[in-house]
Amino acid sequence: MSHSRRDFIKKASVVTLGAAAFSAKSYANIIGANDRVRVGVVGFSDRFRQSLFPAFQNHYQELNFDIVAVSDLWKKRREEGQAFLKEKFGHDVQACVNNDELYKIKDLDAVIISTADFQHALHTIEAVKAGCDTYTEKPFAETMEDARAALKAVKESKKIVQIGSQRRSGKNYHAAAKFIKEGKFGPIVMVELTWNVNQPGRWRRPALVAELREQDTDWKRFLLNRPVEAFDPRKYLEYRLFWPYSSGMPGQWMSHQIDTVHWFSELKHPRSVVANGGVYFWKDGRKNWDTTTAVFDYGDDKQGFQVQFTSRMMNGDESPAEIYYSNGGELNLNTNKVSSRGGLKEGPAAAMSMKPNLLADMDLTMTAEKVVASANTGGDALTSAHMRNWMECVRSRQETNAPVEAGYSHSIATIMTNAAVRTGMKATFDEKTQEVMAGGKVFKY
Repeated sequence: MSHSRRDFIKKASVVTLGAAAFSAKSYANIIGANDRVRVGVVGFSDRFRQSLFPAFQNHYQELNFDIVAVSDLWKKRREEGQAFLKEKFGHDVQACVNNDELYKIKDLDAVIISTADFQHALHTIEAVKAGCDTYTEKPFAETMEDARAALKAVKESKKIVQIGSQRRSGKNYHAAAKFIKEGKFGPIVMVELTWNVNQPGRWRRPALVAELREQDTDWKRFLLNRPVEAFDPRKYLEYRLFWPYSSGMPGQWMSHQIDTVHWFSELKHPRSVVANGGVYFWKDGRKNWDTTTAVFDYGDDKQGFQVQFTSRMMNGDESPAEIYYSNGGELNLNTNKVSSRGGLKEGPAAAMSMKPNLLADMDLTMTAEKVVASANTGGDALTSAHMRNWMECVRSRQETNAPVEAGYSHSIATIMTNAAVRTGMKATFDEKTQEVMAGGKVFKY
């Protein structure tokens, strides 16, 4: 797709239909719709290979997309990515040693970013400045400095960005958002979020760590704006266990669930967070916690609520839970049901001359995509729908289900949680400076 074609498609944003309203047949009515969208892969990770690629594969032929290049700093992954994609698409795929080389490719239209957690925002900046739309994995950013810079770059570029918060493409989640926003649920009074697994190998890559040699990658470029330190293959490949390369549980798991709180409540971030975490069981040298509890304060003095997030890695069935409570009952996104459970019954209400408040039992929708806890899902229904939404929006130039603002908001909550645990103090957010504060100081590394 030529640059002139991209300009034409940008002008097509005057189309008033939402992206979800576009079918494959209607793309012919959009200028440039018959041009193939050329995509590059930034990071040939397990997440890309085992989840994002199968999701892309479900839709690329119908929507006329193609993958033409892969960029990875590690020689092994770069070569594997090139061979994998060449076999899948039946044509040559360019292997790039870094993103500078990637963005020299003529007429590259978009990229899928699935690199280390702390790199997502910075790689998004590179992409949009190179004129590319992006599908950017979460967490969007692990520091406010990176989040602010990436938000600014995306807004100035007017590029299409989809943050990898795939719940935003689930039919039952859309039904829940509608139910709450229409006032049928009543004011949210509490939200309980849990994410528990029992996997000693979660976020571990011991076999790969043994293969990684410094001369086969670019450690300095990997670090980007993080403090310079000696090469460490564990931090390169098991980065989710080490700050400042990842916050661990908040960035990986909580970012998904707290995003629904922002979406449903239309609040951009918490007022404050208190949290604690520690390495209680998996004594394998990790620095990020295997157990976390965080309590958030949302809203204001007139109408507010708490959110509780708990997570552990040594006991659990890998079934994340999200339960919303109102005075009239609960909305459970695991069962896909609204019920009167916990609502105000007639007896207690009459004692205070009040009327009972009980929600009617109902299914949110007949379609409820199962949330999977693993990052490598084989192209689950939610990720597939989310990838399709991005691809449709690249065509239509409409806003994605999870635009950059969604990533910015979940980053604030993630960074606040990280700050609260690491400082042992309540974390707050300064609206004026857009900084996370803990103990009266700006939280950094």
